[in-house]
This record gives sequence, structure tokens and C-alpha cells, in this order.
Amino acid sequence: MPPGDCSWKEPDFNIESPQSNNNRDTEMNKFLTGLAILFFASTASAESPATMRVDYFHTGNAETEMFSLDQVVIEPLPWSGNMAQPYDKTSRGKYLFEMVDPGSGEVAWSRSFSSIYGEWETIGEAREINRSYHESVRFPAQESVFELVMKKRGAGNAFEEVWRIKLDPADVLVHRESAAYADYVVAIHESGDPATKVDLLLMGDGYTAEEQDAFIEKAQELTDILFATYPFSERKDDFNVWAVAPPARQSGVSRPSTGTFRDSPIGASYDAFRSERYVLTSDNKAMRRIASSAPYDFIEILTNTEVYGGGGIYGLFSTAAANSGYAGYLFVHEFGHHFAGLADEYYTSSIKYELPPITEEPYEPNITALFDPDNIKWKHLVTPNTPLPTSWPKAEFEDHSIAYQKRRRQMRTENVAEADMNKLFDDNQAFVENLFDTSGKKGLVGAFEGGGYMAEGIYRSSQNCIMFTRTTDFCLVCAEAIEKVIDEYTLVP
Repeated sequence: MPPGDCSWKEPDFNIESPQSNNNRDTEMNKFLTGLAILFFASTASAESPATMRVDYFHTGNAETEMFSLDQVVIEPLPWSGNMAQPYDKTSRGKYLFEMVDPGSGEVAWSRSFSSIYGEWETIGEAREINRSYHESVRFPAQESVFELVMKKRGAGNAFEEVWRIKLDPADVLVHRESAAYADYVVAIHESGDPATKVDLLLMGDGYTAEEQDAFIEKAQELTDILFATYPFSERKDDFNVWAVAPPARQSGVSRPSTGTFRDSPIGASYDAFRSERYVLTSDNKAMRRIASSAPYDFIEILTNTEVYGGGGIYGLFSTAAANSGYAGYLFVHEFGHHFAGLADEYYTSSIKYELPPITEEPYEPNITALFDPDNIKWKHLVTPNTPLPTSWPKAEFEDHSIAYQKRRRQMRTENVAEADMNKLFDDNQAFVENLFDTSGKKGLVGAFEGGGYMAEGIYRSSQNCIMFTRTTDFCLVCAEAIEKVIDEYTLVP
């Protein structure tokens, strides 16, 4: 078929998001959505390639790493990505995978990404023990023998090969998954053909059968917040949003630091890397199994919890505590990591990454080492006559932040009510917003020192941004980086 073409057509019925607590409407919506997905699968399968997934184990420590094949999977739905953009153009992740023809060496598909393992190897524990993480890469199914080539960013930010394996799609052990969770999938927002849209899948974790309506309402609420945020507000019609939450036996997810453990379907948990607010799942196989019943390019996991927390890894998934007083901020901020590979711009938190000395320009689009101010990566956006680096009330911000972080840690140790934590967050943000409003630098694009967990030597483009504090807006540099990813998934050259 021609690049970008897909035989999927709009079904004869419309799928609307269920409203409030109308159980009958919710069940009907699930039924119609399931029909739509099956319709998509049956009509597109004749011409669209299948979706292939390679599951593998990523094992090692701070010094060595190894990849081991788990399984090759054909997912139940046809490939829903943009066939007109087969090659990665963003180059933002720590890793890159390529699908290579073993005879010609021609690359058929490539995408950059990051991983939990890639973060874990930067913390102190990685110098003491080995760990394994289950990972996956997805791509349009190949018809003949191919090589999966895994590359890792090395010296000079170049990708260097770290694993190569030859795979045969005709192998009898290639696993065929069924759309076992299709009847739980609900359409939140539909714009058209998944092959030319960004398909975002919202996965609920820790929602019981009685809490399904609450999940769908929250999914709709957070989707609305995302599409009210620039640049997503300008590109709403480039997205489809789906939601799925297999019923959990227990409400909520695990929070080990408080002795709370839940057997949730997706396995999301607080305390990742022993950071109380970092929420991840290491049960990649369960997540992929559930997600495969819906078209998706990106995943955000909504946890049925109120305690502030979330996480986001480029090309893997993001998470957000759906019932937090800051759920909207968490949803958008963490999606910025997952969707566009944006770096955290804050640097006064208690994150324990062991970062190497700054010798190379960061690959993330929104931070810089400023080795060459005359050719800063966002030069075309710099406000005219703005000095680089750009001064800002850094000392005053840091003094306040140090005191705030100390108080935050103390309150978490005391396990205070979440309303009290939210009051602390509100007071902190009010101080920050006032400080920046009176600095005379509001709205400027320049190079403001402090970012990427480092107080010195790393610079962000704006004084404030949703990647820096709990504000509501992306800076211009982050917004541009987001739009480039949207284009990669929607434009047909």
C-alpha cells in the first residue's frame, strides 16, 4: 500500500465519551468502542501491516549491560502509526532501535527511546548489584527475516551498536495475542484514521469494577486539560485518545514507603528508585498485553491515588496520580517527558542520579550546556538583545527551594494528610510565581542557569516552564519540541 494509506474507515456510528455516572451509557460506549476496534482490525488487516513487538530483558549494572530475547509478538490490531515517516528524526532518547534487512543492510524502521534501565544505571545501586528490566519495541511487522539492531548513545552523542539479533516472522514460536481487553476500551477523543493521528492511550491502574465510571470521567477531565495547554490546544485534531482500565481486585496502587501494597493490573507503584513521588511500573509485559487491545503510540498510566506522584520516560510511558490536587499538572508535565523527550528543568529536588561531568551538549531539546552561546540550539527563538547566559533571581530561588524541600521531606516522613501537602505546594508555587513576575525576565527566551538536576553548567531556555515548576504553560522551546513530534506522527511528506 502507498505510504500513509490505511483502509480503516469511520464506522457508521459515533462513539461519544460517557457522561457522569451513567452506567448504561458507559457499558454501551465500551461495546461500541470494542466494535470499532474490531472493525478497524478486520478492515485494515488486508492492507495495513500487522503490529509486531519484540519483548526482551535488559540486564546489567553501571559498567556492563546485556540484552536477552524474551519473545516476538504479533499484536491483535494492525499497525496504527505513520507509515510515511519510517525513520526517527528526533534523536532524543538514550537508545535507538533499527529494523534492518540482513542482506542489504537497509534500515526499514527506526525510533529513539529511553528506558527504566537507562535511568537505573545512573543511580548508586547500579554500582553494587545487577538488575533486569523487561522492555519492548514495536514496529510495522516485517514479512521476511530481519535484524533488530539496538544502539546506545555514546561519545559525541553518537549511537553505537550494543545488540543485534536476527529474527524470523515465520518462526512457529512467534506469539499471537488476542484483543482480550477490547471490551474495556473507551473512546475519549477521536479525530480520524489512527495511521495519520497521534494515538494516546490512557491506562487506569487500581480501579475496581465499581470505579470504572470514575476512571472514564477522570480520563476525560485530564484529556481536556491537555488540549487546553499550548501547543496541544492548537493540534487537538491531530490526536485520538483512548482509555482502558481492566478492573482491579483492590482500589489503588502500591506505595511501599508506607507499607501499602496492591496487586494492580498494570503494577504501577510509588517509590521508584526509592524516590517517594516517582511512580513507575516494571511489569512491562502486563502493560503491553493490556495496551495491545487499543491503537496506541503513547501511553499514560493514571493511578487511582491522591498522593502527589508521577513519572515519564521518553518513548515508554508516563504516569500521574489521577486524584491528586495537582493531577492536571502531573498529567501534562509527565507527558512532556514521555512524548517529546523533554528534560526536567528543576534542580533542587532530592533526585539521586549520579550524573557525569558535563563534557557534551545534552541531547534533550530544552536544556543546553551553552558551550557555544552564539549557536545555542534554540538560537532562532532567543529574545533579541538577551545576554547569554541570562541572569535571574537564582540565589533567592535556591534559598527558598532548599527550605521548601526540607519541609516537604519532613512532612512526607510524618505522613501528613494530602491536603496539607497540597497547601505546601500551593504556597511554594505562589512564592515562585511572584518572584518571577517581579524579576523583569518574564517571557524572555535566553539561557537561564540551572536545569536537568544540576545547579551549574546546565541552562534552560526560559525563567519558568511547566518542566521547571508547577506552572501551567510550556515555554516556547518545549512547545516547539512537542510540535516536531506531532508532525512525525501525523504529516505525510
